[in-house]
Amino acid sequence: MGTSTNKTAAFGVKLIHKCMSKHRYIQKKLTVWCALWAGGIIGPYFFKNDEDHNVTVNGDRYKAMIINFFIPELNNHDVQELWFQQDGAPCHTTSATIDLLKDTFGERLISRFGPLNWPPRSCDLTPLDYFCGAM
Repeated sequence: MGTSTNKTAAFGVKLIHKCMSKHRYIQKKLTVWCALWAGGIIGPYFFKNDEDHNVTVNGDRYKAMIINFFIPELNNHDVQELWFQQDGAPCHTTSATIDLLKDTFGERLISRFGPLNWPPRSCDLTPLDYFCGAM
């Protein structure tokens, strides 16, 4: 891929899948995260525990995903001047996660408590809501 100056934004998405059983209605939750950039999609990343069960996202799990999945994936792509965007969900904005994102992306962070704030009362729909909703 040569030198890239693609601006990149990453978004988290939560999907809830429902299924019917023989006797009752069961709701299964699945939390998936993806990043969208001009070169394609990074992910999906499914939040699961050590026993491979679906789990909800908290600050520790989100930060671990950034460290163990997203940053290594970025290193596989020739992406420069990366902009990272996320909403103000509490699991995205713990002080430890914001510090990690500031160290990684500097002033190119759009987030609650970031250098560039997520706009108040802004629509929370992103292109990945449509991509992941079709999965």
